Amino acid sequence: MLLEHVLQKPRAWLLAHDTDQVAPAAGAAFLSLAAERRQGKPMAHLLGYREFMDYRFNVSADVLIPRPETELLVEVALRTIERLQQPTVLDLGTGSGVVAISVALGRPEAIVTATDISVKALIVAQQNCQQLGARVQWWQGAWYEALPPEGRFDLIVSNPPYIASDDEHLFQGDVRFEPSLALTDGADGLSAIRLIIAGADRHLLPGGSLWMEHGYDQADDVQEMLRKHGFRNVQSLPDLAGIPRVTGGTL
Repeated sequence: MLLEHVLQKPRAWLLAHDTDQVAPAAGAAFLSLAAERRQGKPMAHLLGYREFMDYRFNVSADVLIPRPETELLVEVALRTIERLQQPTVLDLGTGSGVVAISVALGRPEAIVTATDISVKALIVAQQNCQQLGARVQWWQGAWYEALPPEGRFDLIVSNPPYIASDDEHLFQGDVRFEPSLALTDGADGLSAIRLIIAGADRHLLPGGSLWMEHGYDQADDVQEMLRKHGFRNVQSLPDLAGIPRVTGGTL
């Protein structure tokens, strides 16, 4: 992949030209990237992008690297609004914008709003939005605080920071190079989820839904919180590995 990136040639071309000489500048660029990869730098950061929902999204060290598990959140969102003529959707903590933009591309008539506390993350998200030709409204701030007071939605989605501060996974693999603000709440991994659930009734339209991605062992806790705040039809859905990954319900 690194050589494809440096030469801007597909793999089939590389195989067909495996004896060709590589220009010195290209060779040096490849060796530099390979050295960074050996030190553990994520491939997405080296390439500058990651594929998600069949789209190519720009990524940087300022945003979470999109993961296949999060595609489930987009799929659930699109199913939830499929019968609404002009649905209003809110993506809280949008990061690189993959969820908001994928929903907007899947339902061009939807009115999609996205928030993030990080200005740098929103810059990446807006670049992705423009590059992919989506229509999304962007607001900077912490969760619901970023929104104008009149905003109400048919659907709220979020992939919030849900890793507990003492979880060993924070010190392994690609996660070491990603912004901690997008990974952990600095506590038990549930504080952002609690806040999102507690504020949802003030921002959802009657009959509106809330769906969130969460950790592999948090489904029961999230379901309980949703029910305590009056949500109905609460359920958790499994990712490709069969792990309960997305939980939500309807007010």
